[in-house]
Amino acid sequence: MGKLASMRYDAYNSHMPYPSSSFDQNTTKNTIWSVSDLNQQARNCLESAFSGVQVEGEISDLIQHRSGHWYFTLKDDEGQLRAAMFSFKNKSVRFTPENGQHVILTGKLSLYAPRGSYQFITERMAPAGAGQLQQAFEKLKRELEEQGLFDPEHKKPLPSFPRQVAIITSPQGAAIRDIQTTFERRFCGIQLIVIPVAVQGDGSAQAIANAIDTANRWSKDNQTNTALTGTEAMSPSTVKPDAIIVGRGGGSIEDLWAFNEAVVAHAIYRSELPIISAVGHETDTTIADFVADIRAATPTAAAELLSPDRQGLMHRVNNLSTRLNTYISYQINHAQLKLQSLAKRVKHPSYQLAQHAQRLDQLDNDMQRALNYRLERNREQLQQLQQRLFLAAPDKLLAQQQKQTSLLQDRMVRSIRSQLNDRQQHWRRIVETLNVVSPLATLKRGYAIVEDSSGNIIRSHQAVSVGDTINTRLGDGSIDCTVISTNTGIRSAKIKNA
Repeated sequence: MGKLASMRYDAYNSHMPYPSSSFDQNTTKNTIWSVSDLNQQARNCLESAFSGVQVEGEISDLIQHRSGHWYFTLKDDEGQLRAAMFSFKNKSVRFTPENGQHVILTGKLSLYAPRGSYQFITERMAPAGAGQLQQAFEKLKRELEEQGLFDPEHKKPLPSFPRQVAIITSPQGAAIRDIQTTFERRFCGIQLIVIPVAVQGDGSAQAIANAIDTANRWSKDNQTNTALTGTEAMSPSTVKPDAIIVGRGGGSIEDLWAFNEAVVAHAIYRSELPIISAVGHETDTTIADFVADIRAATPTAAAELLSPDRQGLMHRVNNLSTRLNTYISYQINHAQLKLQSLAKRVKHPSYQLAQHAQRLDQLDNDMQRALNYRLERNREQLQQLQQRLFLAAPDKLLAQQQKQTSLLQDRMVRSIRSQLNDRQQHWRRIVETLNVVSPLATLKRGYAIVEDSSGNIIRSHQAVSVGDTINTRLGDGSIDCTVISTNTGIRSAKIKNA
């Protein structure tokens, strides 16, 4: 590679003198420089002399700062160079740099004044040689894998006996001839629909994706379409492919790059028809191989996957025919043996009729017994219902209620009489008691009750005055009297009969 790092530049020539404004030996011979001024002058010289140069080497000590800037060392076998790439520049890098990666840097030499360190300010970074495409391949592969385009559950099975197969490739390439030859050799009954596309160069990836979408649209459309086989147009027919082969012959990674584009990967992923990827040789691997439902090592292998083997099918048909004949013979023999066994078990129809007649008589007897039993049960239920109806008749209920009413009336009369007698006896006892304590009984023994004209009982001689009229109640009547005198002595009172 070179002693330090192989370097190409346009603005610098080794025989070009340094700018006179920066270092003029006559003017600076006796000048004392400050460190910062000297560093500034040195940086100006480096940046003006080594601007737009390219340097190739291996990355080491890579630091991706949280500010977004990259700091690393570019080295070869015999030297190293400190380098930096700022965030507003490294955003355009299409791959992720790693330690040990071989790259080509474009930029300018400079000097970091605070430390006086010599460094390369990177403006562009690219992998060295073919590594650039490989880095882009790996980056897209990781992105599509994270998006789920490689998931096995998305893979669709191939049809066992396709009627039409769409082939997306260049009509002038060797791949289409290999595919046609394989189909003719293995199973010539499959119709091949060639959708011609460019398989490399500008616009080839978009053309391949459009062809995949077209084949899927044809599979859903019942209208008559016109497809191309080679350079000649097919007669109009109903084009409804059952599967798709996408591929081409071998080549370099640049030649196969159309099958490493994201537009092709997404077209394969959204395809409803199963797709076989047959790109390049067995050692070639593309993004299309990972997304497709089946990856074939070569176009010929893709044709073999979709075309049944005619000889194998004939051999299989013969085997199935032999097995079918053997099975039919076995079934016939088995049926004959079964028929013979059944014939031995078959009896004369008269015997069967007698058996059925006896069975019919038995069923008739059972039916009669069942009917009689059912009739007797219904008769008992009817009697029970009649008895209940008789007990529930209105005249019976009325007579029963009248009888009960009479009984209640008798009980009420007896109760009233009994209570009346008890009351009368009670009253007699009360009257007798009253008679015992009655003042009338006392009067009958010779006592009297004296009342004034108002009917008040006179209990003292002071309650009356001479001339007052009083009433004396005796046991058999009363006497009206006039008081002629009063006295404190009981025998001294004088009463004049009114």
